Amino acid sequence: MKKIKVALVHDYIKEYGGAERVLEALHEIYPDADVYTSVYLPKFLGPHRKRFSGWKIKTTWFQHVPFNYKLLSPFRVISASVFGQFDFSSYDVVIVSATGAFFPNAIRKGKEVHICYCHTPPRYLYGYATARSWKKHKLVAAFATIANHFLRLSDFRIAQQVDWFIANSQEVSGRIRKFYRRDSTVIYPPVDISLLSFPRRRESRMEWIPGQARNDKSKAYYLAGGRLARAKHFDLIVQACTDLGVPLKVFGKSFAGYGEELQSLAGKTVAFVGEVNEEEKLRLMQGAKAFLFAAADEDFGITPVEAMACGIPVIAYGGGGVKETVIDGKTGIFFDKLTAEGLSRAIKRFEMRKQVQHDKMQVECKKQAEKFSKERFMKQIQAFVSAKVKQKKV
Repeated sequence: MKKIKVALVHDYIKEYGGAERVLEALHEIYPDADVYTSVYLPKFLGPHRKRFSGWKIKTTWFQHVPFNYKLLSPFRVISASVFGQFDFSSYDVVIVSATGAFFPNAIRKGKEVHICYCHTPPRYLYGYATARSWKKHKLVAAFATIANHFLRLSDFRIAQQVDWFIANSQEVSGRIRKFYRRDSTVIYPPVDISLLSFPRRRESRMEWIPGQARNDKSKAYYLAGGRLARAKHFDLIVQACTDLGVPLKVFGKSFAGYGEELQSLAGKTVAFVGEVNEEEKLRLMQGAKAFLFAAADEDFGITPVEAMACGIPVIAYGGGGVKETVIDGKTGIFFDKLTAEGLSRAIKRFEMRKQVQHDKMQVECKKQAEKFSKERFMKQIQAFVSAKVKQKKV
């Protein structure tokens, strides 16, 4: 059987988050695939800057624009026409990893199978919280309101040329149905469950033995982190832990100056550890009491699943994709009011749980995380693509 030729398309490669993990997994499935993106800026990837080295990455003219990293937001206005300049006529399949930043589905449509793995329709077009608080500037808000009207029309039109949509959650599948009037298949993003076997270091004169429940009372801090953006509401987490006087560690790269705002809110019990590599992140997770998560309309949310993979319960706001990953009362606790007070009450409830409940929750967390393994993701993607290629030929 002839090997299919695959191209992968991604909005831009400048940050490392859940969408880039999906891109990595797709590239692992199709290691010979060419990767098309608007701009590739490894110097901004911090400890992850070497993750994409050796890939066949093809960029647009935007790659050579001075200070392009400062122009990512206005670039979205012309991104559809720019992605439309790529030629995919020699490929059998084009898989677009659409983060919702630009319009990478605006590729020239030929005979190739066009599949979109949709992380979310553009949040800024449909009323969802974004990383930048652009509405506070009146002139910017006025221009953006007008521009977004036409971009929504364009986004809908572009979405109609996609052959098949894959959604990263039921939450996003609902958005695709609502905004694009298209059906989609849900394939959850990959989480590396091999993290479960990651060795722990000695703590409190005790060495943890894999497979053995660990005394949660010896864990000293709560943990939060990921991409430090306003839409994730880290300010509520910092405020709640400051008010309660409980230790909190926050990891991740600040976005649009949000990190400085968080530090101004933080009390003496809050520590910011900056952007970390995978090993450092896992160490932090394995030493935490619980992972705190306060995003209101999260598309999926990989970090809570990573925490559960380490046996760490999640205290989260009960909204968005997290409702599909965390089981309230079993692998974590939900709070229903998106305020520091609402989170504080959830932390207090968590603290009141008995040790036997902690141990049982740890076991359930690992079981739940296994449902989102990378192996499962890769098998489902391969099966989906193969089926659609055959269907297209028929």
